[in-house]
Amino acid sequence: MKLRQVVFVCKDLESNASELCETLGIDIAYRDPGVGKWGLANVVCPTGHDFLEIVSPTREGTSAGRYIQRRRGDGGYMVILQVPDAIRERERITALGVRAVEKKDTAEYKYTHFHPSDTAGVLLSIDQTVAPAGTDAKLWWPPASRDWLPHSKSNVTNGLGGVEIQAADPDAAAALWSKILDRPVEGDIIRLDDDGEIRFVPIADDRGPGVSAYDIKAVDRGAVLARARKRHHPQPHIPSSPTQIELCGCRINLV
Repeated sequence: MKLRQVVFVCKDLESNASELCETLGIDIAYRDPGVGKWGLANVVCPTGHDFLEIVSPTREGTSAGRYIQRRRGDGGYMVILQVPDAIRERERITALGVRAVEKKDTAEYKYTHFHPSDTAGVLLSIDQTVAPAGTDAKLWWPPASRDWLPHSKSNVTNGLGGVEIQAADPDAAAALWSKILDRPVEGDIIRLDDDGEIRFVPIADDRGPGVSAYDIKAVDRGAVLARARKRHHPQPHIPSSPTQIELCGCRINLV
């Protein structure tokens, strides 16, 4: 079970995409027309072999738009985990009473989205990919299209490290996710494969439960911090620590 993609939800797609890419040294690899069925537009940006996505409502009455209202602005929205057998995980998780709100089953890609109300305020997706013959399975990721690899950069940032979820009762949220993911909790942290983790912390702002931070692996932390300050000149955004910035309404830990 690997953390493969995280998603921000923002009112202004283009300005946030520009800031995200410039600050983290990444490129837009894909704009998925398929998200239009949910009243959204998006960008998908690889960092190494993992992905950052921004979705933005294009009409009134979308679940993403309601999420922005509920959490008082842009921010972290969705966590996508890659597993060997998504259908088996779907059956196990829904048997716990966690509602599936969207699913897809094709020969090459299967996923289930689970309702945020049942997952401590975070839209969770459990995904499986089956690479076509002759394709490197580690590089097959349909949400970013077939042609994402030439857009992948790893000289400034290189992959995802974790997700931080804030909750009124972090212990209870961690226990819930432990059941959902069938993984143990160690001090309110659930360890994933490839050194990924999901952490649960108390609510520290006025935005309620949900994603409070994403961890991104920094190759050149100094460059990221300098770019973050430059974009906010003459009133630079001063990180709360030398390892943290804010993008798309969400804290980013540079790990």
